[in-house]
Amino acid sequence: MQRGSSGLGGGAHSHGIGLHGAPLRSAVGRIVFPSRAPPYREDRFDRQARKPQRVAAIATPRKTRNGLLLTLPLLAFIAVFFAAPIGAMLWRSVSNPLPASLMPRTAAVLASWDAQALPGEDAFAAVVEDLKNLPNKQDAARLGAQLNFELGGLNSLMRKTAREAGKLTPLYAASLAKLDAAWGKRATWAALSVGLQTFTAKNYLAALDLRYGEDLSVIQAPDRDRLYIMLFVRTAWVAALVAAICLVLGYPLAHLLATAGPKTAGLLMILLLLPFWTSLLVRTTAWIVLLQSQGVVNDALVWLGVISDEGRIQLVYNMTGTLIAMTQILLPFMVLPLYSVMKTIPPVYLKAATSMGARPFQGFWRVYLPMTMPGVAAGVLLVFILAVGYYITPALVGGASGQLISNWIAYHMQQSLNWGLAAALGGLLLFGVILLYLAFNKIAGADRLRFG
Repeated sequence: MQRGSSGLGGGAHSHGIGLHGAPLRSAVGRIVFPSRAPPYREDRFDRQARKPQRVAAIATPRKTRNGLLLTLPLLAFIAVFFAAPIGAMLWRSVSNPLPASLMPRTAAVLASWDAQALPGEDAFAAVVEDLKNLPNKQDAARLGAQLNFELGGLNSLMRKTAREAGKLTPLYAASLAKLDAAWGKRATWAALSVGLQTFTAKNYLAALDLRYGEDLSVIQAPDRDRLYIMLFVRTAWVAALVAAICLVLGYPLAHLLATAGPKTAGLLMILLLLPFWTSLLVRTTAWIVLLQSQGVVNDALVWLGVISDEGRIQLVYNMTGTLIAMTQILLPFMVLPLYSVMKTIPPVYLKAATSMGARPFQGFWRVYLPMTMPGVAAGVLLVFILAVGYYITPALVGGASGQLISNWIAYHMQQSLNWGLAAALGGLLLFGVILLYLAFNKIAGADRLRFG
């Protein structure tokens, strides 16, 4: 047999079925290809395999709905006892409808007053008509109390004018000026115009030590009335200082808790959490007993010979007492976030740094401290925010020099009854905390915080 007759090329060509040529093309042309594949029929094994997917697809919306139902009580609680009071506070800071409702004619006339001179006769007539038609005798006192926040003396002026309004005769400008000379001053009408505005920014201006002038332009308050900017600065400074002291004291304590044995760590944790089981009022009062001139601390210093009996240190009813008491009360809020981060750091990292030639301080500074920064950031932010709004401790141990902005908010709520200004101060404090958090989130990132 020849070599080509049995090979692929030779044999194929000898039988007429070559790789190239008409016979192959004709054979391929006779092959009928189906236009589409037959439909795939799902068997029972495929249905069993897809059953968990269908169950999961049905269960996911159900779980989401059940989760939302479980959180409804919490959402309702937050809405009623947190969001609603904050909304009411912010609304009160810009809204004061009572004066305008009692003097609608005067409010309408003064809305178009340019404040360049005394208003016209129609404004004087509107005042007389409104005061003459007050629904109740007590309304004059309520009206005067509200307007007195704008200018001292308006309370007595409104009461006096309301009593005599029925006896006044036309040409009311002259009649009112004769009744009281204050009606002939532009400052009186400017204060009346501001006080009769239903929606106004006067409270926020007052919270920033600003006010409306006689021409209704925004001016700075007199020196004797500038108070709130200084209080905001003092509050921020005290909160930052307390956070720094808590960090210095709490960092070593948190490290000791994270590295100590179980028994020692448990004992230290009990001592750390023990103040939480005692009333804040009791703890603050205890600091008064300890820090007063005849208290335990001064007696110990006299006994040790550090100070003389005549040179006892005033540690309470001043800023020193505020810092000491607030630091002790807020220290656990710094330690717990730090401890939660330090507990997750393996000790071998510092050993590895030492084995590579790093000194103990270098290993701490370049390895350990950067890994604890989420806890440091969380603790500082938490202590600062809590310190900004502290009220009881500065009120009891702070004295005149240790008062913070929260004490003046309480003063306006409970004593002066200037609720609009109190709401504006609270609103500015809230906005400041929100801006601080946003800035912190921009710099450090909220996702890195570890609160425990």
